Amino acid sequence: MKNNKFLITFLISALSLSTTSCSNDFLNINDDPNNIQAELITPKQILPGAISSAYRTQGTTMVQFGGLMMNSWGANSYSIGGAFAREFNLATVDNTFYNGIWNIYPRIANFAQIERYSNGDHKQDNYIAIAKIMKAFYMQYIVDLYGDAPYSEAFLGVDNLTPKYDNDADIYKNLITSLEQANALIDAENPNAEAPSSDIVFSGNMGKWKAFSNTIKLRMLVRMSKVTGELATYRDAKLQTLSDPTTAFIEEEVTVNPGYTASNDDQMNPYGLNWYRNASSTLVSNNGVVVVSEHMANALEGNLNLNDSNYTKFNNLLDPRRTRLFTAVTGGVRFNGAAYTGLKGVRQGAVPGQPGAPVSSVNTSKLATGNFAGSVVATTSWYQIIDANNQRGGVLMSKAESNLLQAEAALRWPTVFSYYSAGDKFNSAITSHNAWVGGTSTAIATYITNANTRPGLGWTGSNEQKIEAIMTQKWIALTNVNPTEMFIEYLRTGYPYTPLAVTAQQANKPYRLVYPFTEYTSNPSNVPSVSSNEVFTKNTKTPFWNQN
Repeated sequence: MKNNKFLITFLISALSLSTTSCSNDFLNINDDPNNIQAELITPKQILPGAISSAYRTQGTTMVQFGGLMMNSWGANSYSIGGAFAREFNLATVDNTFYNGIWNIYPRIANFAQIERYSNGDHKQDNYIAIAKIMKAFYMQYIVDLYGDAPYSEAFLGVDNLTPKYDNDADIYKNLITSLEQANALIDAENPNAEAPSSDIVFSGNMGKWKAFSNTIKLRMLVRMSKVTGELATYRDAKLQTLSDPTTAFIEEEVTVNPGYTASNDDQMNPYGLNWYRNASSTLVSNNGVVVVSEHMANALEGNLNLNDSNYTKFNNLLDPRRTRLFTAVTGGVRFNGAAYTGLKGVRQGAVPGQPGAPVSSVNTSKLATGNFAGSVVATTSWYQIIDANNQRGGVLMSKAESNLLQAEAALRWPTVFSYYSAGDKFNSAITSHNAWVGGTSTAIATYITNANTRPGLGWTGSNEQKIEAIMTQKWIALTNVNPTEMFIEYLRTGYPYTPLAVTAQQANKPYRLVYPFTEYTSNPSNVPSVSSNEVFTKNTKTPFWNQN
């Protein structure tokens, strides 16, 4: 596994990006890596670089992958030809397709390094607990997107450059055990344990880390909703461990912030830098490429653009979050010929002159400032939006995602989670997402009331229709935040309705990704062979929770 060769190099790099004084110093580069002895790098020094580097992949590569797979994003085909053609046609998903996601592996290795740090005196208890939680958070994505993966023999650097691939279900179980171990360390409150002063997520609040751990555990168990046999027995037993009414789940945005600033591009929040503007306030190229898809625009605009039977649950209900997610443009025309100001999207795969593509006189909706700064409005300079984005950091997990997980858990296993209302969690998720993107409270309250009369969109109808509603609202809430999480949920549930691009050469979305080229060159005796055809069918190489 080639990435392991760079373990020590990355540890040194992480240290060079972090110190342990004030938050802004986490982004200062003051150390000479050549003068650092790897064995002297402490968990306190490793943690901020490991978390911020892992988020960089989540906030950039994974945002793009999920946004395109969920048909939330289109390409600005009027200005840029051929953008995202490979994602739209899906002709081949091979070992070069989104292999950047695999880059979180060396970041996971840093969390594993913290776990292994000498801790006979229990000074590192809090750091080790945080590392276990973060390792589980990101390793779950490796399993969910790739299936079997190196785990039990991984993260050992030069001691093992060719680790075996473990069964994906076994990795899940191990990660859940690791989360439970983290909680035990937190609960122990050993008096020797150092306060985690370099914690760039919860600023050392271990109670919040435990709530985050519980929420990740819940996410993994809900992901296993379709498993049968021994795995179902295991899942149900682990669900019972969350049945205590005192169990805390995340009720806020979980954000990473090592002290992002606009001093230069390297110190900016990578989310804003990649999708909005750079440190000099210049729009980045991605901001010109990404537009709302016709599919998402039509859903948020109440099916007034297409009048398509697949969107009837949205009929005539304008989502007040729409112009916080994507910019409103003028010159749009409804299916009935009426002009409007609102979202204008591009059909995935369409080019100018084809149905669903813009013409020169019509603008398209791009990423709106609500994604970056909530309700902040630039009155004198775009730096106000950039500064707001840096201050609020990058989202690891949103309150909306946590609430929708809790809603689904209570719906599926009501006797286990009887201590809260599934419907209340559902409504809270919509409200919190609206607040994150800067929407008004009165408008979202009216929207929730109206949506809750519509099966598949709001909290009404059969349990299956409520599952569809949870996934529909999760699709909206995770768009532009963590859409890869939503794509995985779509693969699990089949909701919401998500059309393929007009250029698609496959009958469905890929059920998994292929291991990157580096694995086939550096660990050929262990990496499983996965063909492009196998990616698009359910088989033994599909992640275990989606084989049924």
